[in-house]
Amino acid sequence: MTRSAHSLAIRPIEPEDAEAAARLSGVLGYPADTETMGARIARLTGSRDHGVFVACAGDEVIGWIHVSAVEHMQSAPRAEIGGLVVADAWRSGGVGARLVARAEAWARDAGFAELLVRSQIAREAAHRFYLREGFARTKTSAVFSKALTLPVA
Repeated sequence: MTRSAHSLAIRPIEPEDAEAAARLSGVLGYPADTETMGARIARLTGSRDHGVFVACAGDEVIGWIHVSAVEHMQSAPRAEIGGLVVADAWRSGGVGARLVARAEAWARDAGFAELLVRSQIAREAAHRFYLREGFARTKTSAVFSKALTLPVA
């Protein structure tokens, strides 16, 4: 099969895509098993505040993007890309650009005037990609997380 972004289909993710989405999430550095990914797909696609789309070459899922509505007290509502991944063999062929274009369309259709993406400081190739796609670097931040103890049911 030729690596051509022109022969790709971009469509909403489906439950049957869980295995491929999980595999690609691992490529991104966030491993997940098929069952966990299936539950995420069900939860996210059940909300109008999320758009999850896959890039397919024939029947093969070779990338995905997740975009969602984000609203904070201090800023206007906007759309945010939560994750974008393309299989290694398909990178630099326009797949990521097609997925970003689909996320932009989702954001516009939802009435958002801004699309934001966060990217780890070490992902320099991703930074170059987003700049090529018309994004502007607006800030550099530190991210903090804290594990929480959940109540026992």
